[in-house]
Amino acid sequence: MRTRPHAYLFSISYFGARFKGWAKQKGQPTVEGKLDRVFRFVLGHEDFRFIGSSRTDSGVSCRSGFVQLFLRERLDFEQLLAALNLNLGGEIRLNSAAEVSRDFNLIHSVKQKTYRYFFSDSKSFHPFASAMLTWANGINSLEQMQENAGLFVGEHNFKAFCKVSGNKTDFTREILRAKVFETEAFSTEFSPEKTYCFEVIGTGFLYHQVRKMVSAIWYFSPDEIKKRLDQPTSEWESVPTASSNGLVLWETKLDVGSLDNSFE
Repeated sequence: MRTRPHAYLFSISYFGARFKGWAKQKGQPTVEGKLDRVFRFVLGHEDFRFIGSSRTDSGVSCRSGFVQLFLRERLDFEQLLAALNLNLGGEIRLNSAAEVSRDFNLIHSVKQKTYRYFFSDSKSFHPFASAMLTWANGINSLEQMQENAGLFVGEHNFKAFCKVSGNKTDFTREILRAKVFETEAFSTEFSPEKTYCFEVIGTGFLYHQVRKMVSAIWYFSPDEIKKRLDQPTSEWESVPTASSNGLVLWETKLDVGSLDNSFE
């Protein structure tokens, strides 16, 4: 018999600049670590378990993700949601909650992720804008970046565009859409004259894949990108990894089945 038969699904947003990523690390502020402390305080015990739909890197923010919580007892999740947000302090917010089947598997239910990377090449870039934007110097034209982004669409071996770690052997991922466009997102009095966004939608991503794709669209020629996609196992010089502070997990889509439409 399962010791924690009740499960709740929360949608989550967080500002990643002050966190060393999602995963708990001893002596470091992380999203998972803060959630764990707040869950323990609000619930008044440690008899729970939770998992996240994505393990974002240090400095990466999230507009739309999910957390699944497993408990021994059934709770009023609306009251729980309010108490959790009161103690999360604003940098992390649980936006909605619903009770789900104990058999619902959050990790296996993620069917699509959208990342957005915000940047500017403005010569008068204000330091205050760096909270959500990265400054990039000497990058390609918008037209060239748009062409470069389109080369990633489709199913490819992305070994040349990720940080290879551990015993991973499968580097094939499918990119459904990739584009670059001007945007007024995060517009403030400190915003640069022009802000750009690289948006990429895929079924899954490798470690540092998006940030290396960003560097490639900034600085590579189409031929350089094509060669690395066509010959991923060659001994290529490592693609630089763009800064994390412009990257946002913009949307996470689940194969929700019978779940409420608010989670689609």
